Amino acid sequence: MQWSLSEEQTAYRKALRDWLGDVAPPDVARSWLDAGDPATFTTRLRADGWSGVGVPEDVGGQGGGMVELALTAEELARHAVPSAAWLATMVILPVLAARPEVLEGAVHGTGATLAVNAESIVSEAPALTADAQGRVSGAVPRVLAAGEVGALVVPVAADEGLALFLVDPAGPGVRITPRSLLDRSRSVADVAFDCAPCTPLADPADVRDQGGTRPEELLADAAARAAVLVAADSLGTSERMLDMAVEYSLQRHQFGVPIGSFQAVKHAAATILVGSEAARSVVYFAAASVQGGDPWALAHAAAAKAQVTAEGARAADSALTMHGAIGYTWEHDLHLFYKRAKLDEFLYGSPTAWNEVLATYLLPDR
Repeated sequence: MQWSLSEEQTAYRKALRDWLGDVAPPDVARSWLDAGDPATFTTRLRADGWSGVGVPEDVGGQGGGMVELALTAEELARHAVPSAAWLATMVILPVLAARPEVLEGAVHGTGATLAVNAESIVSEAPALTADAQGRVSGAVPRVLAAGEVGALVVPVAADEGLALFLVDPAGPGVRITPRSLLDRSRSVADVAFDCAPCTPLADPADVRDQGGTRPEELLADAAARAAVLVAADSLGTSERMLDMAVEYSLQRHQFGVPIGSFQAVKHAAATILVGSEAARSVVYFAAASVQGGDPWALAHAAAAKAQVTAEGARAADSALTMHGAIGYTWEHDLHLFYKRAKLDEFLYGSPTAWNEVLATYLLPDR
């Protein structure tokens, strides 16, 4: 199956790519990463309205859905710009929808993230507790963008099921400890809560009494969105690495001819291209499935995350091989995309974890 974008979506992608080319050329993007400064780009992204894409217009967004968000993730990856806060916020939009003022503040203000381990969104039970006074305690390692955002959405095991609370990361009883990643375009931090004040966001008792969406369903939706957007990010890195590898193979000469004329190099480039083209249809289809609330949306998202990110990691190895020794140097930009692709493979769950999710949809008794 080949997925075709609408004229509006094609125009949106071009406009975003052009904007990123002006705002975040390679030397500027690298300066942000070298300085550990994601805020400069994130602030500009919000100020120019791009963070409102995929957000309902009634809360100040630009409209659009998951396909537009996937296109955004793809383009952000192509330019290796800092995107942890953007990704974390877009993942939990449905969770914040019950509180429009919180949603609007997260999108146009300082962002929000789900307080779960960024490696295991689909497999880890909440390790946090809340007391009768509405205070959260516990610890969560490696939370995406925890040191960058202004709100933490905290899942807590309650008597009647899962409950969700909102916690101020700068408030009392919260300790944020940043951790280093090889991929400097994203960030994680360990988060510890010690009787931290919290505000109810989604409670199972309220769902029962008022007929709302269960917190478990909200988190499943967030997991599906995370899978799609990380897969789109991996697609963007693969496309950029292919462009770089092909360009280099036409410049580098061996035995008096460009190395791009060698059959082995041609095959390596063709393999990356086939993987990228297949990934594009998988990612966009999964995005549309999640947006439309398809009963199999989580399965489609799982397939995208497992297949696309694994292929993206393999593409990174091939691109590095095609570059030879120069690809290992700090001065060459390839390492920015290589590291990003390698993180995407495990961000919000490994291919193995997502294949297990997919397998549950294929059981005969489902």
